[in-house]
Amino acid sequence: MATSAAGETLRIPTFEDVQRARSRIAGVAHRTPVLTSRTADAATGARLFFKAENFQRAGAFKFRGAYNAIAALQESGQKRGVVAFSSGNHAQAIAYAARLQGVAATIVMPKDAPEMKVAATRGYGADVVFYDRYTEDRAAIGAKLAAERGAALIPPFDHPDVIAGQGTAVLELIEEVGELDLIVTPLGGGGLLAGSALSARERSPGAVVIGVEPEAGNDGQQSLRNGEIVRIPVPKSIADGALTNHVGEHNFPILRREVREIATVSDAQLVETMRFFAERMKIIVEPTGCLAAAAVLQGVLPSAGQRVGVVISGGNVDLATFCALFSDIRD
Repeated sequence: MATSAAGETLRIPTFEDVQRARSRIAGVAHRTPVLTSRTADAATGARLFFKAENFQRAGAFKFRGAYNAIAALQESGQKRGVVAFSSGNHAQAIAYAARLQGVAATIVMPKDAPEMKVAATRGYGADVVFYDRYTEDRAAIGAKLAAERGAALIPPFDHPDVIAGQGTAVLELIEEVGELDLIVTPLGGGGLLAGSALSARERSPGAVVIGVEPEAGNDGQQSLRNGEIVRIPVPKSIADGALTNHVGEHNFPILRREVREIATVSDAQLVETMRFFAERMKIIVEPTGCLAAAAVLQGVLPSAGQRVGVVISGGNVDLATFCALFSDIRD
């Protein structure tokens, strides 16, 4: 039985929780497409299957966990509002999922969050409260607001129902393409990676599961190597959805048990991967959404001769930023 840093017993999700999540989100979340590319296969020598969560509702995989967590609260009779903290994708997902279920939502967002993500979060009807990600503690702010408003706090990754919901993406992937040799997902706080690992263990037990985070913020890599959660200063990277300074207590036991390795990629590699998706596969992917793909396409993770599942986690990037990133790398 896992315990938190405060000595409290943690409810670590299982594959059964992933299956319950799939039932809750069925008919609401999109069953996103699996894309392939002969160019990518030729470049890597692998057979690549891209799970395109940039086509998910609210533009990212986060909708799965957000909807599942709120639905679980509703089932338990907790009809109160919800509070979340997020740089963007979880914010949008909670706001949208809450609106669909008739629940009030308050979102704590950093002042430097992408304007497009702030606008979308407000557009879904949520109340946005800003904070400084470099000087203030978003979790503490969220907990205070939840207590004041009598609401339930739903963190972006350190929550069993969020983790279970995220695991449905890789469950769908394996069901569509069959067992895989390698499964690679982006890593911020670890919800997607942990949920993916739960699905992989049950549906593709021979697969190696690997997470990928920005090299500027390799707290997950350090944590896996040290066998304990390592906290770092808030990193700076274009991968704004992965600027966490530690992984979650609910997901770390799963990561330790199921994940082989955590790799890192540079911002330049993320931009080149964004370019590949735009030019060769005709899709827009945000920097964070490119983490896993960058590691495979840029050769960080050798994959020749393998069947590889790659999660594209989201596509929420405004066009001005998208174009500016290419210009900045050339300069």
